[in-house]
Amino acid sequence: MTRTLLAGLLAATLSLPALAQSPQPPLRCAVDGTFAPHAFPDGRGGVQGFQVDMFREVARRLGRELVVDSASFSGLIPALNAGRYDFLCAPVTVTRERAEALLFTEGYLWTALQFGIRRGSAPIRSEEDLRGKTISVNKGTPYEQWVTRNAERLNLTLLAFDTQPDAVQAVMAGRAYANLSGNTVIRYSASRTPLFIADWVLPGTQLHWGAPFRRDSGALRNQVEDVLACMKRDGTLARISERWFGDRPGPEQAENIVFPGYGPPDLPGHDATAQNPTCG
Repeated sequence: MTRTLLAGLLAATLSLPALAQSPQPPLRCAVDGTFAPHAFPDGRGGVQGFQVDMFREVARRLGRELVVDSASFSGLIPALNAGRYDFLCAPVTVTRERAEALLFTEGYLWTALQFGIRRGSAPIRSEEDLRGKTISVNKGTPYEQWVTRNAERLNLTLLAFDTQPDAVQAVMAGRAYANLSGNTVIRYSASRTPLFIADWVLPGTQLHWGAPFRRDSGALRNQVEDVLACMKRDGTLARISERWFGDRPGPEQAENIVFPGYGPPDLPGHDATAQNPTCG
């Protein structure tokens, strides 16, 4: 091989784009893989659902692969803080307590606390209708926290399970009067189980569902939120929502609202810097 040819090959190698030489590592995230329709088994050893479709599209637009692990919800935040994941792609309700410890994206869905009951049970019209009842929940969630906070006042009995299907089954088996969960999950469970019906929504419980990151991951949080903002503007997020929840979200729904700054407004971790993503 001539010296001229060797020099040419060396020059070509040095001129390769940096991305080709050092590709970005996959984004690592985790979900509760029993929380349909947000994430649930796909029959091939993986998971499917709204969360998976949404964050695969986010990763695609960032030019990165997405690796999704499935685990019990109660262990997800500790695993995130231990550095096992870059963020959580599970739907996580943004509370002030959580926002003080984690960084969240703005909401991509509204969530509200809703009860599901067995068909034929007395309907719930107020908190007083819950007095003395047993309520099932998914462990480690705001739904468990609500029952715990109100247990003494309303004489509630808590049944906490590692999976949402088990919490619904407790209602169907008569072990619990009602299951408390997020509105999207209660509606989905009711659509799949004819004897389980979506009932009362707790007033004043509308909150953001956002993606949590560690407090040292502000730059990545902002990158992901920029992509979510673009997906809201071009209708992609609304289309994914319609696929999994059955109806097209209106303009007042979080799938179509780009909130100011980064993170849920008026909560710890919010960055008031104006978003200016390049959407293409």
